[in-house]
Amino acid sequence: MPLMSRKADYAILILSSLSQRPERGRAREIADGFGLSRSFVANILKELCHKGFVTSRRGVHGGYVLQRPAEDINLADLLDALDDSLQLTECTKVGGDDVCCVAPLCPVRGQIAAVHRRLCAVLRSVTLADLVRPPEACDGTRLPLDLVAALPFAGAPV
Repeated sequence: MPLMSRKADYAILILSSLSQRPERGRAREIADGFGLSRSFVANILKELCHKGFVTSRRGVHGGYVLQRPAEDINLADLLDALDDSLQLTECTKVGGDDVCCVAPLCPVRGQIAAVHRRLCAVLRSVTLADLVRPPEACDGTRLPLDLVAALPFAGAPV
């Protein structure tokens, strides 16, 4: 199962497109540019507007723009806004203490919770600006997409 929903994946595409436009982006142009359904893009833009990621203006000179700089939009916030809160397992769910009948006996619950916290930290550290930066501009040290290095057992023999 993918970590991101299709809606979140497309929202990242839409936001990346808007971040690279000095003028307002239009739903039709974005949809056509990516070969996506216009209604699906319009619905995502409406939700992004409602959740405070973009603003819209109607009319001939209307369209959508980012409400805040790409550097201030991180993946964790975006995923939390568009999907249910990220959870690695049922027991990492906020208020999920009584979800699993073996939780009191589980030998890995604490370690799974640590992995979950680290994964969330990585998602909080990756911004939209990081994602739209050309690959040649990245030296590999700023963009923390190597999730294995962020896990508590990184470096252990495979």
